[in-house]
Amino acid sequence: MLRRFYPREYIDSTYEIDFDVFYAKGYRGIIFDIDNTLVPHGAPADERAKRLFAHLKELGYTCMLLSNNKEPRVKMFNDEVQVSYIFKAGKPASRNYLKSMELMGTDRSNTLFVGDQIFTDVYGANRAGIYTILVKPIHPKEEIQIVLKRYLERIVLFFYRRSRKKEHIK
Repeated sequence: MLRRFYPREYIDSTYEIDFDVFYAKGYRGIIFDIDNTLVPHGAPADERAKRLFAHLKELGYTCMLLSNNKEPRVKMFNDEVQVSYIFKAGKPASRNYLKSMELMGTDRSNTLFVGDQIFTDVYGANRAGIYTILVKPIHPKEEIQIVLKRYLERIVLFFYRRSRKKEHIK
């Protein structure tokens, strides 16, 4: 039952993902959450984020920001990275993950999703059939509803790690 919440990979930071390797494997689109995935909650794009998106564009990726935030917050971040975006996305509903792929010209087989929350980001991307990468939140300061979800995420991550260990033993 918990498997629907499991990411394909769990990595410390978005900035540690080797996107060059994924590109070589045929991935062409990346959907990103913003807050605590790319920058601290509410922050504009920093130099690290700008460099990342410049590199991804150079590689040939098409990128999309998918956020449950309102447009002013998403636009503020996007003004610096210049990719497509969908605000008030309604994650974990799969419809805007599917719309993102349509807008990027990609499909389930060549799209990655990167986010920091299991119950919205990863669950929604899994429902859409996308390769999911969960990253640790950048900053501990979060809204109360997210803080409460983090307690439940710890339970899911416990079982996720345990299942990964069993897979490696086989």
